[in-house]
Amino acid sequence: MRSSTALLLVLLSLAPAAARGESASDPRLPAPPAPEPAQTRPGSLQVIIDRAKVDLENHQIEVKLSRAAEKVRIKVLDASGAVLAEVEKAFNGAAAGTPLVMTWTPATKEPVARLEVYGYDTDGNWAGVAVTPWNVSVPHEDVKFETNSDVIRPGEVPALEASLQKVTEVISKHAELGKITLYIVGHTDTVGSAEHNLGLSRKRARAISAWFKARGMRNPIAYEGLGESSPAVKTADEVDEPRNRRVDYILALEPPKLPSGEYSWKVP
Repeated sequence: MRSSTALLLVLLSLAPAAARGESASDPRLPAPPAPEPAQTRPGSLQVIIDRAKVDLENHQIEVKLSRAAEKVRIKVLDASGAVLAEVEKAFNGAAAGTPLVMTWTPATKEPVARLEVYGYDTDGNWAGVAVTPWNVSVPHEDVKFETNSDVIRPGEVPALEASLQKVTEVISKHAELGKITLYIVGHTDTVGSAEHNLGLSRKRARAISAWFKARGMRNPIAYEGLGESSPAVKTADEVDEPRNRRVDYILALEPPKLPSGEYSWKVP
């Protein structure tokens, strides 16, 4: 069977070109409490987060500063805003660009919705960046497409209407988190070539995205297809497995990570 690439749903760098942090003027971040420095020179210090190095499962994040590092402080919060952990660690002048590893022990098992990362250089400047790894996979009934088709048949509309309702309910429940995007990921079985299935999965994900948008979905929508590379059930080649002809609905604040290469989130 062709090798499959796992879809990394969590995280983060999941993010646009934003592999670089914002300065302390980032409006999403509160200023550090007194007696931290009250003054900062915008642009004088950058906090750099490689979102591929944010490991929520093992409670670890790698930080780099653009100047010699005095210390790093992180605050970990859940979706309600409750603090799961707050940690500060000294780095005693570590050179600019040095990987600074921060770990934490969460107070509860609630999922991480936000990481606030503050870096302090040896000249007394500070800067901060917020990482928002919150995401939810929405359970749903899959649309049944005809073989080699991306046309949504009338009989599939009830399934889509039910899915749209579930998506809307989750968005409403977590509206306080900010602008939530719906990410739709298409998959296929192993019948046909890998290249053909990749294109087919994208067309089907696009069709569902367009259907949601036409039905009044106001939140942003993005889609991508993974073809046969990430099956729900592993099979040999040329196996007609209905459980692999599916889509994933993911609600997130930052784009979920996709496999490297030709994959990218698209807008219907």
